[in-house]
Amino acid sequence: MTWGLVFEQLLNGLQYGVMLFLMAAGLTLVLGIMNMVNLAHGSLYMVGAYLAVALTGWTGNYFAGVALALLGTLLVGMAVEVVALRALYHRDHLDQVLATFGLILFFNELVSMIWGRGAQYASLPGWLQGHIDLFTGSRYPVYRVAILVVGLSTALILWYVVTRTRLGMLVRAGASNRTMVGALGVNIRLLYTVVFGVGAALAGLAGLMAGPIYAVQPGMGELILIQVFVVIVIGGIGSVRGALVGAIIVGVVDTLGRAFLKPVLASVISPPAAEAAGPALASMLIYLLMAVVLAMRPAGLFSSR
Repeated sequence: MTWGLVFEQLLNGLQYGVMLFLMAAGLTLVLGIMNMVNLAHGSLYMVGAYLAVALTGWTGNYFAGVALALLGTLLVGMAVEVVALRALYHRDHLDQVLATFGLILFFNELVSMIWGRGAQYASLPGWLQGHIDLFTGSRYPVYRVAILVVGLSTALILWYVVTRTRLGMLVRAGASNRTMVGALGVNIRLLYTVVFGVGAALAGLAGLMAGPIYAVQPGMGELILIQVFVVIVIGGIGSVRGALVGAIIVGVVDTLGRAFLKPVLASVISPPAAEAAGPALASMLIYLLMAVVLAMRPAGLFSSR
C-alpha cells in the first residue's frame, strides 16, 4: 500500500460520491418536499443512461446527445409525476412504495423491449479518453476528473437555486407548509411537477455519466438506489447540503473499504480468513456507518429545521 494508491482511491471515492449526490439530491427533494417515497428513482437513472447512448449515436455528437438525454429524462420524470404519482401524495407510504415498485418493473421491461436485455457500452469522445499525471506519479482518467467537475458544479448551482432564487424559496416554503403556500396562490401541482422533473434530470445526469464506466443494462438503477437511501439517511431528509456531505462520506468509505480492508485484515489475521471476511465487511461498512449516525443523530447530520 502506497500513499499514491491511497490518494488515487480517495479520488475514486470522491468521484463515486459525486455520482451518488446527483441521485440523492433529486430524491431528497422529492422526499423532503412531496413526502413521496419514490423507489423508481433508480429507473430514471437507467433511462438517462440509455437515452444518452441512443441519442449520442443518433446525433453523432456527444454534447448534443447529453443535452437531449437530460431533456428526455426531465420530460419522462414530469410525465411520471403527472400520470402515476400525483394521486399518491395523500396516500400512506406503503401505497407509494407499491406503486413505485410497479414503475420499476414497467421501466425495466420497457427498456428491454426497446434496446434488448443485453448490456450496452457508452462511448466517449477522444478528448475524454486520456489521462492526467498526478503529483504522486500515477495517472488518473480525464473522464473521472470531468465527473468531479460536473458534479461539484451541479452542487454549487443547486445550492444557489435553493437558497438564492424565488424558485428555491417556493421549494423551501412548500417543504415546510404546503397548505399555506397553496393558500397564497402558488400552483403547488406545477411546483411539484417541476421539482420531480428536476430530480429526474439529476438522476439521468448521474446515469449518463455512469454509462461509460459501468454497463448500461436493465435494472442498473436498483443497486445504486440502496446506497442513495443510505446517503439520504446519513445526510438528513430534505437537505441538499446533507445529501452532498453524506454522498461524499459514503463514496469514500465504500471505496476505501473495498480497496484496503482486505489487506489490512491480512496483517492481523490469516490471509485465508482475510480473503473470506474482507469483501463481506467492506460491503457492510456504509450500513454500519448509517447505524452509528442514526444512533447519534436520528434525523441525520444536516436535518432540515
